[in-house]
Amino acid sequence: MRIGIFTDTYPPHINGVSTSISMLERALRKKGHQVYIVTVNPENMTYSYEKNIIKIPGIKTGIYDYRLTGIYPIGAIKTIKKWNLDIIHSHTEFGIGTFARIIAKQLNIPLVHTYHTMYEDYVHYITKGYFNGASKKIVEYLTKFYCDKTAKELIVPTKKAYDLFKEKYKVDKNIHIIPTGIEIEKFYKENISQSKLKNLKETIKLTEKDFVIVYVGRLGEEKNVDFLIDNHEYFVKKNPHTKLLIVGTGPDYKKYKEKTKKLKLENNIIFTGAIPYNNIQYYYNMGDIFVSASTTETQGLTVIEAMAAGMPVICIDDESFKNTVINDLNGYLFKNKKEYRKYIDTLMNDKKKLNKMGHQAKIQTRQYSSKYYADKVLDVYTATIKENGGHKSFLNRTKDIIKKGFIN
Repeated sequence: MRIGIFTDTYPPHINGVSTSISMLERALRKKGHQVYIVTVNPENMTYSYEKNIIKIPGIKTGIYDYRLTGIYPIGAIKTIKKWNLDIIHSHTEFGIGTFARIIAKQLNIPLVHTYHTMYEDYVHYITKGYFNGASKKIVEYLTKFYCDKTAKELIVPTKKAYDLFKEKYKVDKNIHIIPTGIEIEKFYKENISQSKLKNLKETIKLTEKDFVIVYVGRLGEEKNVDFLIDNHEYFVKKNPHTKLLIVGTGPDYKKYKEKTKKLKLENNIIFTGAIPYNNIQYYYNMGDIFVSASTTETQGLTVIEAMAAGMPVICIDDESFKNTVINDLNGYLFKNKKEYRKYIDTLMNDKKKLNKMGHQAKIQTRQYSSKYYADKVLDVYTATIKENGGHKSFLNRTKDIIKKGFIN
């Protein structure tokens, strides 16, 4: 199958969407499919094409490092036509996503769309607090229009996103809940260099005495990192060797560092800044517990990565985590700071329970393997092509293969 993935974020960008797309790309290639990428050029305003990847220039949006492209980049069209795609899979509603929609219609290629981001939670980065209500309505309209009127099939990672479209947006189409997969083996403790792990821990001044609580993700208002910092003082008073390891960067990075200094917790809260994804597994493996207080996730890939590293996870009681976190088995869902503190206290004071839940967390991640994810996505591709009468190029190539005797 010849698959075109259209996305506004792709490595070297570091975020959940970028990670899931690169993982899907590798998994599809391993299965023998040809994968082509259309994305944004994050470095400059030039168009480039190499190794089946088109990069289109775009302008900064004000949301982290995201750029918005034109909706009809003529320079890319001739190349895409030559790809002779069987299916287009878009991963964004705007810019590149709109381009995917136009190309799919013009070339009569079925379009599958994955919804990754709860956009209404990010509007404040553009409006700066003004007209948020109106802006959210506009985002809702555009998202609903794209997902309802254009894509033949819609993929979402959790029931939370499913309910958004079915109950709030009233979308009348097939919606497939497919949890985004990860390359879980990458995070297994037995698969990383223990000497490198030791050196990195020494670099950030972690010792064997420390009990390490880990957060990995963007440092922005919507992630509720304030909650983690505010509560850490409580744990430090009980055990001065309790450390909060905050991995990542974002618009509130300086704010959180200043807050840490004001609380006099510089020795107990460690900020690593941005970490390349090919090294991120080491930082998960420094921890004893993973935490998240964010209610803006569609799935929370960092939670799954942490579980693969053998950590129990303690997350806010949000729909996005309910299919992943099972209370008292692989972690806990908390409703308030009292529960948050209680659950961490429980695991800090019970090494046997900590290890048992960490082991269960690792076992639970098998259902999120990249192979499983790719298989489920391919099922959607195949059904979409079939429901649309079969894409001509795909059917012709299949007939040729049968004639040559490769399929009995």
